[in-house]
Amino acid sequence: MAALAFGLCLVVAFVALSSGKSALPPPLVIWHGMGDTCCNPFSMGAIKKMVERKIPGIYVLSLMIGNSMAEDLKNSFFLNANHQVEQVCEQLSKDINLQDGYNAMGFSQGGQFLRAVAQRCPYPPMLNLISFGGQHQGVFGIPQCPGESSHICDWIRKVLNTGAYSKAVQEHLVQAQYWHDPLNEELYRNSSIFLADINQERYLNESYRKNLMALKTFVLVKFLKDSMVDPADSEWFGFYRPGQDKEIMPLQESLIYTEDRLGLREMDKAGQLVFLASDGNHLQFSESWFCSNILPYLQ
Repeated sequence: MAALAFGLCLVVAFVALSSGKSALPPPLVIWHGMGDTCCNPFSMGAIKKMVERKIPGIYVLSLMIGNSMAEDLKNSFFLNANHQVEQVCEQLSKDINLQDGYNAMGFSQGGQFLRAVAQRCPYPPMLNLISFGGQHQGVFGIPQCPGESSHICDWIRKVLNTGAYSKAVQEHLVQAQYWHDPLNEELYRNSSIFLADINQERYLNESYRKNLMALKTFVLVKFLKDSMVDPADSEWFGFYRPGQDKEIMPLQESLIYTEDRLGLREMDKAGQLVFLASDGNHLQFSESWFCSNILPYLQ
């Protein structure tokens, strides 16, 4: 398997080098998920190093939200998502390496956060956006967190189940900001300070639509054995039909798509919207799968 992965990556790299493109590949911005950090050697740190190996000369920025890894981890739970997006937009605008455009990969909640960057901050331009297990229609359940973060998630579950849409919880708990209760859609639309806004569920912001449609490609990766995201179909913009929490409504039947609130229907027809699947649990994929399915969008 390792030999196959190496061979596939060599083929992709050779095609890029022989295509006559500029010497330097587009830079890459990475945003981690809940309970993770920018530079964890077993997650984002490993992804960064792998990309740098496969694409020589690439500039990779793995976003740190805060001034340390400890602060970065804490902020993935407790710093208002809108403030995080605002901080990232400012950071990207000042990075001289990104001024001609960049690709982006978001992992778990980092997927919808980078989508918000694409919608709200068109400069510097995001070229391709790849969302790994992003909860684009939100979640209606919080899973176990890994390792030392498990006790935090136990507390988060209790808070979300009792008052996800209270002002204090919405302002200070990240996961509440993409908590989507299908049993009370009106309360969700009126109270969600992040997801309902970027999904255009209260009012239409034409710039959100225009900016997202400016992407060359929006890649949505769903993990077929995902036990972390509830429902996992949110990774492809699917969600529970309103009023119940059993039957899933695919993106193509949702108002986001039929009313084309985000431009996804036009993007889908134009081939800009790509649905990929990985046969693993949340954020689990092989190097060979990455080389075959993701690397081409980073060249």
